Amino acid sequence: ELLEMAIKGGGEDAILRHTQRNKKLFVRERLKLLLDDESFLELSPLAGLNMPYGDVPAAGCLTGIGKICGVWCVFIANDATVKGGTTYPIGVKKQLRAQEIAMQNRLLAVYLVDSGGAFLPLQSELFPDKSHGGRVFYNEAIMSAMRIPQVAVVCGSCVAGGAYVPTMAEEVVIIDKIGTLFLGGPPLVKAATGEHVSPEDLGGAKLHSTVSGCADHFASSEKEAYECIRNVISTLNYDPLPEEVIEHDSPLYSSDELLGLAPQDYRCTLPVKLILSRLMDGSRFQEFKANYGTTLITGFGHVEGHLVGVVANNGELSHDASLKGSHFVQLCSQRSIPILFFQNTAPHTAEPISVSQAHSNRLKAQASMMAAVACAAVPKITIVIGGCYGSESYVMCGRSFSPNFLFLWPNARVALVDSRHFSTVPQAGDNDCTGDESELKHLKEKLEEESSAFYSSARLWDDGVILPQNTRKV
Repeated sequence: ELLEMAIKGGGEDAILRHTQRNKKLFVRERLKLLLDDESFLELSPLAGLNMPYGDVPAAGCLTGIGKICGVWCVFIANDATVKGGTTYPIGVKKQLRAQEIAMQNRLLAVYLVDSGGAFLPLQSELFPDKSHGGRVFYNEAIMSAMRIPQVAVVCGSCVAGGAYVPTMAEEVVIIDKIGTLFLGGPPLVKAATGEHVSPEDLGGAKLHSTVSGCADHFASSEKEAYECIRNVISTLNYDPLPEEVIEHDSPLYSSDELLGLAPQDYRCTLPVKLILSRLMDGSRFQEFKANYGTTLITGFGHVEGHLVGVVANNGELSHDASLKGSHFVQLCSQRSIPILFFQNTAPHTAEPISVSQAHSNRLKAQASMMAAVACAAVPKITIVIGGCYGSESYVMCGRSFSPNFLFLWPNARVALVDSRHFSTVPQAGDNDCTGDESELKHLKEKLEEESSAFYSSARLWDDGVILPQNTRKV
């Protein structure tokens, strides 16, 4: 239901106004014309839902990875049906994440620009800081220096700072009658000079393709524009990821069974090998240190024919398990083998810990694994299949440790502590912090709401919520 809501953008009325009155294609129709006729990976489709400033479906822009003329690309496409095409803070964050993925993986970037600029009431969350709107343009310059191609289609309004997005790209297509490009629109010109000027005369397709030179290609229709940009991409001479068709076996067990294996509660977790057997090619898994540190499963397998190292929680991350994980991650780094982390970390209890626990040497072992994960110079993908709690989530390559991608199953929980295990307020002293029952109840409700996978995905703490049975495909 949430995905269906996000797919509808700003709603049926906004789509009708966009397509009939403004004579423009809906953003998902644009992607059909742009991308090759095969499936693509949409990133963070639930971003922007239930935010403090209201719903912003898909954060007002679609981002993802797909193929154009056989070349893998990252696309960033504005959805002008959401909030009139204005950019919200969550939209900036989503665009920056897409650019980060393009830089990490050296993927061509394609921008479909149709935006009315920043949402001014939230300008303090959009403009001044390092990771705000201006970082988009900085990233464009850095990507250009890295020789990562960037192309753009101006398929609607392109106002204010957003006008730099296409002008900093290598090649730009602008569409007649609907594509406009200017720092200040007609209302601003009238307010400043009293002059009446049409959008087309101020910054239309003909002006920018014949006078200013800001656009490299003129297109008379949207269909022609996407044909043109596909032709441009076919001449970039850029395909950094040569692909080999690798024959591989399917798992012996159906991936649909993963729905019944997804952990609902950390205390009721099934052996993680049951999950791995439904994800690895041929259900084959070469385990490393099988009889040591058994609360962490490590080993090698193949996914879609690609060799990967697997690090999967199978209980609390003990001292032995942490040392084993550190050793295995270093092996993968040494051998240049990508690592898949299947995260279901133990929740921190709110009960006071004993002296013996407090002085456990587990901390040092976990710190060792944390350093190994941070320094491993190989691609890392994290799937949160259950709990993502406390510092153990860092050890298992959580968001703070910059995995290349991080996805959640719908049952995932993301929090410092598990509200379901939160029975009493931690004591600061013998008679201190006895806690008020109503405050405790409110805190538990707050933790319950904020630990949801959908709460996390709405704020772009991950790259999307995926169904367990789609894990191999993703």
